[in-house]
Amino acid sequence: MGIEVGGLLGLIWLIIIIWAILKVAKSSASTLAKLVWILVLLIFPLVGLIAWLLFGPKG
Repeated sequence: MGIEVGGLLGLIWLIIIIWAILKVAKSSASTLAKLVWILVLLIFPLVGLIAWLLFGPKG
Protein backbone atom coordinates (compact mmCIF):
# COMPACT_ATOMS: atom_id res chain seq x y z
CA MET A 1 0.00 0.00 0.00
CA GLY A 2 2.86 2.39 0.74
CA ILE A 3 4.18 2.26 -2.81
CA GLU A 4 0.79 3.12 -4.32
CA VAL A 5 0.26 6.07 -1.98
CA GLY A 6 3.78 7.36 -2.61
CA GLY A 7 3.31 7.01 -6.36
CA LEU A 8 0.00 8.85 -6.24
CA LEU A 9 1.46 11.69 -4.15
CA GLY A 10 4.41 11.90 -6.52
CA LEU A 11 2.08 12.15 -9.50
CA ILE A 12 0.04 14.88 -7.80
CA TRP A 13 3.24 16.76 -6.96
CA LEU A 14 4.44 16.47 -10.58
CA ILE A 15 1.12 17.84 -11.84
CA ILE A 16 1.36 20.80 -9.43
CA ILE A 17 4.91 21.63 -10.55
CA ILE A 18 3.95 21.38 -14.25
CA TRP A 19 0.94 23.64 -13.57
CA ALA A 20 3.19 26.21 -11.89
CA ILE A 21 5.68 26.13 -14.78
CA LEU A 22 2.88 26.65 -17.30
CA LYS A 23 1.51 29.57 -15.26
CA VAL A 24 4.98 31.14 -15.20
CA ALA A 25 5.42 30.63 -18.95
CA LYS A 26 2.06 32.32 -19.67
CA SER A 27 2.64 35.23 -17.29
CA SER A 28 3.43 38.75 -18.42
CA ALA A 29 6.83 38.74 -16.69
CA SER A 30 10.02 39.31 -18.65
CA THR A 31 11.73 36.39 -20.34
CA LEU A 32 14.59 36.45 -17.83
CA ALA A 33 12.17 36.41 -14.88
CA LYS A 34 10.29 33.49 -16.42
CA LEU A 35 13.53 31.58 -16.94
CA VAL A 36 14.65 32.19 -13.36
CA TRP A 37 11.30 31.10 -11.91
CA ILE A 38 11.20 27.95 -14.03
CA LEU A 39 14.75 27.04 -12.99
CA VAL A 40 13.91 27.64 -9.34
CA LEU A 41 10.82 25.43 -9.67
CA LEU A 42 12.83 22.65 -11.28
CA ILE A 43 15.88 22.79 -8.99
CA PHE A 44 14.07 23.45 -5.68
CA PRO A 45 10.54 22.12 -6.21
CA LEU A 46 9.09 22.58 -2.71
CA VAL A 47 10.82 25.83 -1.78
CA GLY A 48 10.45 27.12 -5.35
CA LEU A 49 6.72 26.46 -5.39
CA ILE A 50 6.20 28.21 -2.07
CA ALA A 51 8.35 31.17 -3.16
CA TRP A 52 6.53 31.37 -6.50
CA LEU A 53 3.14 31.35 -4.77
CA LEU A 54 4.26 34.16 -2.45
CA PHE A 55 6.48 36.30 -4.69
CA GLY A 56 5.98 35.13 -8.27
CA PRO A 57 4.48 37.07 -11.15
CA LYS A 58 0.78 37.73 -10.73
CA GLY A 59 -0.93 37.57 -14.10
